[in-house]
Amino acid sequence: MLCSVYKSSKKEGMYLYIPKKDDFSDVPEALLGMFGKPIFVMVMKMEGRKLALVDIEKVKVSLKEEGFFLQLPPPPVNLLEEHKSRKSQL
Repeated sequence: MLCSVYKSSKKEGMYLYIPKKDDFSDVPEALLGMFGKPIFVMVMKMEGRKLALVDIEKVKVSLKEEGFFLQLPPPPVNLLEEHKSRKSQL
């Protein structure tokens, strides 16, 4: 299974996976509006592949059922909570 990967022009770390290059017909208009102009990154073979931030099986299922997969950026680190946690361990 191949898919095309695009990064968002509006949000750092947001990626859109679709089954066919430049075919955004299954992606909701509201999502594309939020995503901005898709910037092509690569065509990727899904078999035997691991992704750093998401489960490849979730991507495959979403591509088959929804026609796309949206990868959101990881949440920002809460430095205040980290500091409080470390301080309480002392």
